[in-house]
Amino acid sequence: MSTDSATVTRKHAHHFKDGEHEFQSSILGVWLFLSSEILMFGALIVGYIIYSGRYPEMFAEGAAFLDKRYGAVNTVALLISSWTMVMGVRAAQTNNNKAVVKWLLATLFFASIFMVIKYLEYSHKFHLGIYPGKFFAPVGEAAGLDASTALYFSFYFCLTGLHGLHVLFGMIGILWVLLRARKNEFSENYYTPVEGVGLFWHLVDMVWIYLFPILYLI
Repeated sequence: MSTDSATVTRKHAHHFKDGEHEFQSSILGVWLFLSSEILMFGALIVGYIIYSGRYPEMFAEGAAFLDKRYGAVNTVALLISSWTMVMGVRAAQTNNNKAVVKWLLATLFFASIFMVIKYLEYSHKFHLGIYPGKFFAPVGEAAGLDASTALYFSFYFCLTGLHGLHVLFGMIGILWVLLRARKNEFSENYYTPVEGVGLFWHLVDMVWIYLFPILYLI
């Protein structure tokens, strides 16, 4: 057990039998929420796969304007951030709030890399007039894109934009937990917020693991 931070004593909420009951109930709630998120992203991904099967040439033409290097770097960044998140949870379980702060800062760093790269990707596409839906008006090097590829980019912006929002919300959650860790609020007896935010962050990572190959590689 680490001695970097004091052991935290916390009484469970009155409507729970004990701390373990509170933890299990909270994590069950997180899993129920994550299940709804999986259903939402799953439906969108299935829709993308169906339409890409019907219009393979159109989707291939659109995918040619994605930079696989950006996608690969973002994949590595999220995978590393998932590992640092695991280490942060582990630190909370061993009473080491100082290490929690360190690992969560690392997680935020790699999450920021992801968001910066996504900003660069979006900026480049907007510069070329590649917008979702009826705003699709390609110019410059994208001027040769067929109007039908607007469907591909509508899926692209919907999937990556929604995922990007989840990354942002995850970063806010991580920052919230980090600030609490700085106050030495977590211990082996209470680390539910760290665990819950960690589960959400792993979902964000998992969704990208699916999005990267179907959008950039296939």
